[in-house]
Amino acid sequence: MKIYLPDETKEQRKARKAAEKSLVVNPQPADRKKYVACLKFGKKYGPEYVNTLYRMVDRNLTLDYEFVCFTEDTEGLDPHIRTESLPFSSQIQGWWYKPFFFDPKLCIQGTILFIDLDVIVFRNIDNLFTYNPEQFMIIRDFNRCRIKNYNKFNSSIFRLNTGQHSHVYSEFVKDPSANSRRFHGDQDWIRNQVKTGFEYWPEEWIQSYKWEMRNRPQMTRGKNGKRNFVTPGEPDIKPNTSVAVFHGDPNPHDCVDPWVIDNWK
Repeated sequence: MKIYLPDETKEQRKARKAAEKSLVVNPQPADRKKYVACLKFGKKYGPEYVNTLYRMVDRNLTLDYEFVCFTEDTEGLDPHIRTESLPFSSQIQGWWYKPFFFDPKLCIQGTILFIDLDVIVFRNIDNLFTYNPEQFMIIRDFNRCRIKNYNKFNSSIFRLNTGQHSHVYSEFVKDPSANSRRFHGDQDWIRNQVKTGFEYWPEEWIQSYKWEMRNRPQMTRGKNGKRNFVTPGEPDIKPNTSVAVFHGDPNPHDCVDPWVIDNWK
């Protein structure tokens, strides 16, 4: 029903209606199921990475949820973990399966919190579900610590409701081979497709272990060809940080820091 106020012009009425519309809140449906999802493909990460992530999440998430691993190889996975098969394609490997989480017909329907395997979850992460629940959330790339207002994505942890930004999936599968050659990684593809309708996680919540928590320490390359910290050290942990992300070397199981050894379990 249209409401007309005395002496209100057409332009003023439009402005009032726009302001009233902006106050409408769409609460998250109470019955929308919550999922923590991860991706394991190939031999880069063994089953111990999935099992460890499962345990860390279980210790630090108090909301009702289901943990789901998407993989082509279930050997060695904890039997309590739900597993789903990856769609086979000779054109897709590794992180290039991430666009499939934007498929509106995905086998898990609800709110999906995707977490990479190379992380340490060490404090409560309920807020990763409850914060701004209708928005697509993703990490501002960790180059943010060097470049102010850096406006690229890091897809180590993102959250969406099933079918949100479905064009990320539908456009990718039109030509997976060409799209994966055109972009360095999945997060660059997602950033190219998602121009609006997203928000970055608060930066303190999810930190780069190497660059932000350890402040880019000196690295060395071992006999195995992998880079590691020259000397063990202690991370600078901010009050609201709950997840440490390990991009590049070292991976958690290689890291020489006592804090990592104590918390990746």
